[in-house]
Amino acid sequence: MRLLLASSSPRRRALLSLLVSDFESSAPDIDERPRALEAPADYVARLASEKAKTGAADQVVSLGADTTVAIGDAILSKPRDPHDATAMLRSLSGKTHEVHTAVAVAHGGVIKTVTCTTSVLFTELTDAVIQQYLLTDEPWDKAGAYAIQGYAGAFVSQINGSYSAVVGLPLCETRALLIDAGVPVRHG
Repeated sequence: MRLLLASSSPRRRALLSLLVSDFESSAPDIDERPRALEAPADYVARLASEKAKTGAADQVVSLGADTTVAIGDAILSKPRDPHDATAMLRSLSGKTHEVHTAVAVAHGGVIKTVTCTTSVLFTELTDAVIQQYLLTDEPWDKAGAYAIQGYAGAFVSQINGSYSAVVGLPLCETRALLIDAGVPVRHG
């Protein structure tokens, strides 16, 4: 049985490699736009399931995941440009937001999905700090324009939930889904 990670994210590949030593990865081609009035947790669950479906086949366990940052029901996707990233970081400054990450496993015609929600409190960010942060590579291609595992971790004053889910793959939940699908994981 093969394991396929339906993602090109280096963060997800690194996290999954903590659980299993042998897997392939492939970027799925799906429409990632939120639907009208779609709640953030429903949005990531739908995308994780769609990604997992793209790799589903006989003798293949396909794993999909998706992460978004939200303030209430407002989804903060990946920033389009520096102006968008600045607006996102200003909206997170000094406030608690939620990071929703869903992981889905497709195997044997069944898809199982788990969604994790983590609350993250940012410290106050000055415009100068935001502009300096935008000079790094971190904000780009990241939901909410930040990477908790990088320098932006210094902006986080409190976290309630799964750190690995904020990075992009909830390890505890992923481990349970893989075991349930018959995938051997490290440390049983």
